[in-house]
Amino acid sequence: MLLLAMDTATPAVTVALHDGEAVVASTSQVDARRHGELLLPAVDRVLKEAGRALDSVTGIVVGVGPGPYTGLRVGLVTAAAFSSALGVPVHGLCTLDGLAYASGIDGPFAVATDARRKEVYWARYEDSRTRVTDAAVDRPAEIAERLAGLPVVGAGARLYPEAFPDARDPEHQSAAGLAALAAEKLAAGGEGFLDPLPMYLRRPDAQVPKNYKVVTPK
Repeated sequence: MLLLAMDTATPAVTVALHDGEAVVASTSQVDARRHGELLLPAVDRVLKEAGRALDSVTGIVVGVGPGPYTGLRVGLVTAAAFSSALGVPVHGLCTLDGLAYASGIDGPFAVATDARRKEVYWARYEDSRTRVTDAAVDRPAEIAERLAGLPVVGAGARLYPEAFPDARDPEHQSAAGLAALAAEKLAAGGEGFLDPLPMYLRRPDAQVPKNYKVVTPK
């Protein structure tokens, strides 16, 4: 097994390789505006660090979000392209689940990432492997009471400390955690993966103007 994992649903552009036993190489760079520029060089770096060729990859793991429209598409399209070129499957995972798994918390907590527009993407967990709510998008003040007393993992907790006073690491997504979670699921029979389709939860920021002028000649 050699899994190539990637996630661009958050400001972190993150890639990792997992051989079924452990992460053999990983890289992450936080830059919310350069997902498209950074992802493929990151893939090259982890392959070189691990001394592996791209054609030795047996599966692709990708974070499906939730996340902003543009960044999220970069990872999903790249994962689909690698899958097609290599003839290997794509395993989708909720981005929040990757953060939860990496936290290692053994008990109830939540994960919250930055959704912009003064909102967070969030979900609640029974432990680091068990999500007990669907991913959602809300204003921090609207969910603060529901998450009162719980640790909250992720950048959303650090952005809104008044709503989430018990912020925990990791702050940013890591493909290493996503890859390890995927390897664990595959070893257990391959259940629990999502289709590699974007989880947006809301409409994209870019909209076609409703009242635009027609400029074609009569």
